[in-house]
Amino acid sequence: MGWSAKSMRCAATLMAFGLQVANAGADSAMIDRGRYLVALGGCEDCHTPGNFLGKRDTTRVLGGSEVGFEIPKLGVFYGANLTPDRETGIGGWTDPQVIAAFRTGKRPDGRGLAPAMPWNNLAGMTDADAQAIVAYLRSLPPVKNKVPGPFGPAETPTAFVMKVLPPAK
Repeated sequence: MGWSAKSMRCAATLMAFGLQVANAGADSAMIDRGRYLVALGGCEDCHTPGNFLGKRDTTRVLGGSEVGFEIPKLGVFYGANLTPDRETGIGGWTDPQVIAAFRTGKRPDGRGLAPAMPWNNLAGMTDADAQAIVAYLRSLPPVKNKVPGPFGPAETPTAFVMKVLPPAK
């Protein structure tokens, strides 16, 4: 006795549903790994609003900082919005562009990241870990927050700045 068309459609639907559930579990594990790596790397310290002011905004995690770092002779840099917002975050970047940024210290437009960004420490991470970080960043709710700057050494910043001074010789 053969399968009816209805039975075959039902079996195909159940198989597809099973694959989706399995993939959702894999995606969840990857996102969890990315969340862990982002926490371990301290990314939220520089990229979450309010963190430097002692009032971390947990509703806008990784949404970009309102506090800039002034580095003499280089300028003022603000922690970027790493959420998937297309206008003010990394939502318009491809996954390979995000990975290239934290591995090479260069944005897709060629501009260098702030010197405080430890891209050289991240350059050797495994492909799996890099993809997990991207999966986590993509899972965040988009935050509409255009951070100020960057500002060159002769420009005046428009928001709060912490000045980083080299040690005295």
